[in-house]
Amino acid sequence: MSAKLLLYIAAGGVLGAVGRHLSTVLINQWFNSGFPYGTMAVNIVGSFALGCLLSALALEWSPSPEVRSFVKVGILGAFTTFSAFSMDAYNQIIRGEYITAAVYVGVSVIAGIIALIIGVVFVRQILT
Repeated sequence: MSAKLLLYIAAGGVLGAVGRHLSTVLINQWFNSGFPYGTMAVNIVGSFALGCLLSALALEWSPSPEVRSFVKVGILGAFTTFSAFSMDAYNQIIRGEYITAAVYVGVSVIAGIIALIIGVVFVRQILT
């Protein structure tokens, strides 16, 4: 693995992490509730973006390995956050909010998969 590749991933990670933080804070402020809407939203949006990227890479776009890693591993890897998702679910469980935790986990996982599929289909419709 080259230093150049690692620098591309690191640069993408900075953008993704800052984007995640700002999005999460703004969304949570907007909804003004204890439910982790921000984390759920970035994971769903990130899944959609990954679906779009996968289709673009398969059908039309052939970037260098560095650019591919910049977007996929760096930006999207840092933008979506399974660890924050897990922590949010855990916090709901220890507060005794079992139904809320189940809804959060279910919606996050199912909507994330659906968003990825929609992203794949969306870009394939555009590019083919």
